[in-house]
Amino acid sequence: MKLPINSGKKTGVQDTGTLPAKKQLTTAERLTSSSYTSNISNWFIEKWFLLNGTLAVMILILIFGFLIREGLPALREVGLMEFLTGTRWMPSSPREAGYGALPFILGSVMVTVGALAIAIPWGIATAIFISEVAPKRVKEFLKPIVEVLAIFPSVILGFIALVIVSPIIATVFDLSNGRTALTASIMLAIMALPTIISITEDALNTVPNDFREAAIALGASRWETVKMVVIPAARSGIVASVMLGFGRAVGETMTVLMAAGNALSMPVKDVWNIAIPNFLVSVRTLTANIAIEASDVPWGSLHYSALFVVAMILFVITFTVNLIADILIQRQQGAMRND
Repeated sequence: MKLPINSGKKTGVQDTGTLPAKKQLTTAERLTSSSYTSNISNWFIEKWFLLNGTLAVMILILIFGFLIREGLPALREVGLMEFLTGTRWMPSSPREAGYGALPFILGSVMVTVGALAIAIPWGIATAIFISEVAPKRVKEFLKPIVEVLAIFPSVILGFIALVIVSPIIATVFDLSNGRTALTASIMLAIMALPTIISITEDALNTVPNDFREAAIALGASRWETVKMVVIPAARSGIVASVMLGFGRAVGETMTVLMAAGNALSMPVKDVWNIAIPNFLVSVRTLTANIAIEASDVPWGSLHYSALFVVAMILFVITFTVNLIADILIQRQQGAMRND
């Protein structure tokens, strides 16, 4: 028995010409079985992705919950405002203990802002050169070098800060000790550079060439095209690179520990009776303070609990900055879609 050519339409089977009925039924059964297997696979893959995403969120919540649980005794006894506004950190003092973390908060903000002030223009300019200006051979030479810079262990960069950068800072600014906030900012800027360069370059490369060609056709120069067309189109990716660079800088411990000096005093100076940040003095960051004191503190003591409050402050700062960055990126993408 032979079936007509179009007999496969009702079952979704492609037209294969005149085939024996038994063979066409076998093909339909195989396709049905394949679709069923595919649906099952899609269901498992979807649930697998859902499980991983949920697990990541749960781990984040558990970490924050753990910090709150361990820091709660210090928050109850000392109070959050003492941590945020106090300028004296002496938790082991037998007479009058102090739990002011403001010098560490200010130190972390100073070295991070200083690092970004150096790394953002440097990194974006390098990414523009690699993406828009450099010949292909130069581009292939520069990209691996930038990526290699990211794999340097932080302790090596800290050692370089100790033996090379710190003496230079001390000589240039006539200081007795070159381990300052400026030294730490320079080293953190170098560490944040690979992140900013790589992500910014990827963002620039995603801009369609039609944009560039249209701008050039309208008489724009190469620099005007980059400035007025390419950079605005890649703005969300550039913001993301800066935020990730911020996260890299504010969370760094070892390099800051070796380069910043770790003084407990407030890193400010008075100018016309106004306290302003002083980058030429030693500072201690939130991460460095935890690393220095965590190994010697008695477990379960108030000092132990206070260190978890310091970690909580660092967590909140990082989370807030990332949240703001995400909101800005979403708004930028929404504005581009509306345009």
